[in-house]
Amino acid sequence: MTTPIDPTEPKAGKSRGIHELYAEDPGKADKQLWDREVDPVSRRGFLKKSSLLAMAAAVGGSIPFADKMPGGLIPAALAQSDESFTLEGKEGLRVFNDRPINAETPAHLLDDDVTPAKYMFVRNNGIPPEQQSIDMDSWTLEIAGESCENPQSFSIADLKDKFEHHTYQLTVECGGNGRSEFVPSASGNQWTTGAVACPRYTGVRLRDVLEACGIKDDAVYIGYYGADSHPSGDPDREAISRGVPMDKALEDQALIAWSMNDEDIPYLNGYPLRLVFGGWPGSVSGKWLKKIVIRDQKHDGNKMAPPSYSVPKHPVAPGTEVPLDEFVTIHSMPIKSLITFPKTGITHADPGPLEVRGHAWAGDLSVKEVLVSIDFGATWQKAELKGAPNPLAWQRFTTQVEFPEPGYYEIWAKAVDSEGRAQPMVVPGWNPKGYLNNACHRIAVQAA
Repeated sequence: MTTPIDPTEPKAGKSRGIHELYAEDPGKADKQLWDREVDPVSRRGFLKKSSLLAMAAAVGGSIPFADKMPGGLIPAALAQSDESFTLEGKEGLRVFNDRPINAETPAHLLDDDVTPAKYMFVRNNGIPPEQQSIDMDSWTLEIAGESCENPQSFSIADLKDKFEHHTYQLTVECGGNGRSEFVPSASGNQWTTGAVACPRYTGVRLRDVLEACGIKDDAVYIGYYGADSHPSGDPDREAISRGVPMDKALEDQALIAWSMNDEDIPYLNGYPLRLVFGGWPGSVSGKWLKKIVIRDQKHDGNKMAPPSYSVPKHPVAPGTEVPLDEFVTIHSMPIKSLITFPKTGITHADPGPLEVRGHAWAGDLSVKEVLVSIDFGATWQKAELKGAPNPLAWQRFTTQVEFPEPGYYEIWAKAVDSEGRAQPMVVPGWNPKGYLNNACHRIAVQAA
């Protein structure tokens, strides 16, 4: 009898983890680790009895719906790490690098309706200004650009005194959230699911400030500049300078914000002033905000040109080299959901149902419904879905699931947006930078 390779055991001469094997070739990893064959039509992975026992041993229990499990997927029980690190003002975030600082939040820490500051992910392209050098009283914001009629500068006190204050809860997500699941792998931080948050921001509408400075008829775009510096240390290079078309800049929820959850914005998230555009890649929501320009053309700052925050205009085969003129800039983020309770890997010993809850969001759109499955997507049940507190905020979903017998289960969540588009069950079309992965979120549960 052939015994499948235990993914926790090193191979002779070199230790190779399960993530490395699946990233290299998911079909080959299925065969090597579990002796699992994949049906080319249904994409289900078929396990021999000995292979099923090996996978059950690896995940810690029998797998009642193993015959419905798609091939090429790492079991969720083995796909996530519980390692956590500490940053000032943050708790439990996983740090990818420290220059610049980038860190994500484990899904179970995002269970609050309003994301606390301590659980707000950190995504920086540059080096933040030194914290001790920031003086909110002397901080100024310049409004300029070729399509600005009357360029002006405002202190934060000016913004507070001259314009009406607004508070919105807004979903901010890194365009590369979920990048780690793409095969072949894409360059950049290997985010899993935690580069998303939905805090409550207070500030003034960008529209009000721009209109006070005069918007010329030829205006088509805005761009921002922050006080963060390029990682190289070169003062002549921008860390990042992105922007949005005028229709996005002029929407009600587009804010110049100085407050998050009724307190100062956290230092690592842009203190003392930042832009916030809900529903679009977080890179357009400039931090440590110093200048906004009204443009008569698409903004051309750093990270605006492809392939940064861009995807191919047309679907491409995995690993394809895409010409730069075949990219399109990402605007609204796709429909997505996140299971925030229970935490993946729990054991459910109670014979009764298990509560499942989380959030769903849909870029510029709203969420129509959320569905949950315990049999790898063979069947789905509808969850209860709350409305959003305001446009561009995520929505809470809740449901209960019951397990027919003891064993290993995966709970999958699938959201559908207001135009009828649903999350794919597996990773969507590959792109060179690993953007816009909105595959169903899944967690592991042992039913005892």
